[in-house]
Amino acid sequence: MSEQARGKAIVSSAHLADGAAPTLSELEFSLTLAATAYHRWIARCAAAAGIALAPLEVLILHTVRHRDRPKRLADIALVLDVEDTHLVTYAIRKLEKAGLVTTRRAGKEKLIAATQAGVEFCTAYRAIRETVLAESVAADGPDAAALAQAAGLLRRLSGQYNQAARAAATL
Repeated sequence: MSEQARGKAIVSSAHLADGAAPTLSELEFSLTLAATAYHRWIARCAAAAGIALAPLEVLILHTVRHRDRPKRLADIALVLDVEDTHLVTYAIRKLEKAGLVTTRRAGKEKLIAATQAGVEFCTAYRAIRETVLAESVAADGPDAAALAQAAGLLRRLSGQYNQAARAAATL
């Protein structure tokens, strides 16, 4: 019988589970585990695709590759919800040094585009993702409807956490 089935939530901070929303602490612990596992997956899949990259670097490269159009640095930070643009700038420099992206100026804007090597890396990453992860999820679940529902829930929670962060900044 699972801990939850016995009425005991799995939390990492019992002192946070004593408030108005005790299950929020359980969710936060699950998010921590999921985020850690996801970042580990991104880095290991990148390494299997041939290049050791940090998770943010991989996410930036996939964002740049999206629709195969150059992206503005500010848009990349916005899409990935990264407040510290210097983290994005540093990651782009590393990707450029690795030959995966190119940068150019368009007026005051810095535009970033994937190189052929960047496209090839993304293709290799996708193939590994399909084989190692997507096929397993398709076979064992959750199904597409459950994944879509979870994605919607996470987007709503992201908004609530961002609003709470703004409120906390004014305390």
